[in-house]
Amino acid sequence: MTNMTLEERITRLEDIEAIKQLKFRYSHICDDGHNPAHIASVFAEDGIWESEAFGIAKGHAEIEELFRGFESMFSFSQHNMMNPIIEVNGNTATGIWYIMGPWDHKEDNKEVWLALRYDDDYVKIDGEWKYSHLRADLRMNVPR
Repeated sequence: MTNMTLEERITRLEDIEAIKQLKFRYSHICDDGHNPAHIASVFAEDGIWESEAFGIAKGHAEIEELFRGFESMFSFSQHNMMNPIIEVNGNTATGIWYIMGPWDHKEDNKEVWLALRYDDDYVKIDGEWKYSHLRADLRMNVPR
């Protein structure tokens, strides 16, 4: 990083902040009932949402369908994102995030705490950061 110009350093910081805002928008969509009408807005057209615990979806239509399932599955969620490590390389980037939060299941009123790790790939399209591949690794699921 020491060989970067001031302009390059500022661009890098702006990109990191924009990626943080992307993750926060994603979290707000999830915590708005896993809103399938808005989830595609944070993904590239060919983006992938993937989790061994919850499934895989490729492209906007499949991601929206996956989130319709989440919408019917969960009555409440709180995505508390933390500890990001974001690496920017031009118009692509990667990020690692951790999440700990409460979820309520609609079907049986079961209340749980979930902890996950997100491993994300991002792409800058027309000046805006989007997910190209979001991976959610469920690490803990315990009653609350």
